[in-house]
Amino acid sequence: MKRILVTGGAGNVGGALVRALIKDPGNSVCIVDSLVTSSLAKLPSREPGRYEFIQADVNNYSELAPVMTAGKFDYVFHYAALVGVQRTLQNPMRVLEDIEGIKNVLCLARDTGVQRVFYSSSSEVYGEPVEFPQHEVTTPLNSRLPYAIVKNVGEAFCRTFQQEFGLNYTVFRLFNTYGPGQSSDFVILKFIEAALSGSDLTLFGDGRQTRTFCYIGDNIEVTEKILNEELCRNTVINLGSDLEYPILEVARLVKEITRSKSAIVHLPALPEGDMTRRQPDISKMRAILGRELTPLRVGIQKILKCRFNFDAKG
Repeated sequence: MKRILVTGGAGNVGGALVRALIKDPGNSVCIVDSLVTSSLAKLPSREPGRYEFIQADVNNYSELAPVMTAGKFDYVFHYAALVGVQRTLQNPMRVLEDIEGIKNVLCLARDTGVQRVFYSSSSEVYGEPVEFPQHEVTTPLNSRLPYAIVKNVGEAFCRTFQQEFGLNYTVFRLFNTYGPGQSSDFVILKFIEAALSGSDLTLFGDGRQTRTFCYIGDNIEVTEKILNEELCRNTVINLGSDLEYPILEVARLVKEITRSKSAIVHLPALPEGDMTRRQPDISKMRAILGRELTPLRVGIQKILKCRFNFDAKG
């Protein structure tokens, strides 16, 4: 029996991971989440024995320590963090508090016999990139925003704890990961909800800035394989798609799929944090997944069917 802790397990990616993990009867799953920016609605139904949920703040050692000391976990997925470009720009001090959470998780993992910590980092550590595609090892990190710097610090802590104490880790650098559980302040869900309600689809600047979009199912499938097959030990892996889409093209695609009459409205460009391009090198991910990634059109259709009961044909 694998005893697994998922911090931030009531969020988009964390919640999807929990849903996948509890399907395996060989996993015993505990979730810790403060519910500040997440929701119990993103968790599976609460049948007895499927998982344990504890409301706690990982940034508070006194709240996390009893959980990890009693839990005797084999593996920890540390996904708890303040996320979202605008939210993190508006709350820089709250972002810095996440450093305490990273230290708490790693110190307690070291002291309680955890075999490996899986740390959720971000594409933001690359900053305004200096090369494409962005490779886990060769691409310089150019992060300047507090959120990106904190993620970079977390990666450095993982390496340090491995070198000093032998604590194994895997760093997931997540690029835009979308799915039915995502909140509407992220671009795909924001566009879908606006299109379905007939509201304007708003985007920043001219919309030519590009992003890649990874469907949540692809992310979780790779994550489970890394866990179960003991892959990517003490290294970094990009989790995302390498197919770039201008944000304006994404808005038009959502309109087409939803058959919406909504207008596309351009807002002033963000003063900072809206990088011009994102494109990861996903050679490692492709080798592990062993299939093509979910196309963006198909992913949007899945969200519409699952979350909105909308029949998106074509």
